[in-house]
Amino acid sequence: MGRIKLTMPTGFSFETRIPVRITDLNYGGHVGNDTILSIIHEARMQFLRHAGYTELNFGGASLIMSDVAIEFKKELFYGEEVIAKVMATEFSRVGFDLYYQLLKTVSGETKIIANARTGMVCFDYINKKMTAIPTEVKEKIQSL
Repeated sequence: MGRIKLTMPTGFSFETRIPVRITDLNYGGHVGNDTILSIIHEARMQFLRHAGYTELNFGGASLIMSDVAIEFKKELFYGEEVIAKVMATEFSRVGFDLYYQLLKTVSGETKIIANARTGMVCFDYINKKMTAIPTEVKEKIQSL
């Protein structure tokens, strides 16, 4: 079976912290894979908010996720805090990739929980079609 292997960028400049809630746990007593995707979504929302945008107000466009890849590395448990790093790269006319590195600190040592990438596409919900990335947005999020 082929495994997803992401080549992660270096130089993440945006970082946020997200606590693990009791409702994030699955029947195995650790954070489930569906919750990791939710944590990635929260990290993306905080990244966008930091830049002054939302998924529905992205400088005149909206955003939709076209694909996602997640490499699960370590378990995550209730009471731990996720350090989520986010970076925008690989821009095209209508989209870009967001890379995420989810980490936790245990006994003073930082461990990678998951690496992920989401493909984001600018979308016009009124006309139901893809649209170009607003120039000001591209310049702004590239610098984060």
